[in-house]
Amino acid sequence: MRTDTMIRTEGMKALRNQLGIVEAGKFITLIRRDNFDYTEWQRDLWPDKSVEEVFAAAKEFSNYMNANQN
Repeated sequence: MRTDTMIRTEGMKALRNQLGIVEAGKFITLIRRDNFDYTEWQRDLWPDKSVEEVFAAAKEFSNYMNANQN
């Protein structure tokens, strides 16, 4: 299991890679300002999908990302 520090580091790296440093910082500010509820957000993210469908999509995306790493 990864430590909290490892997760934070990888999360920030993912945000920076996807959004850039400025927008990654803005994203964090938005999350903190809006009293972000991760559990509620996840519940509402795919209301018409079953757990199995979400898992299959995540697995497919993971396989795609692994196959296309540079």
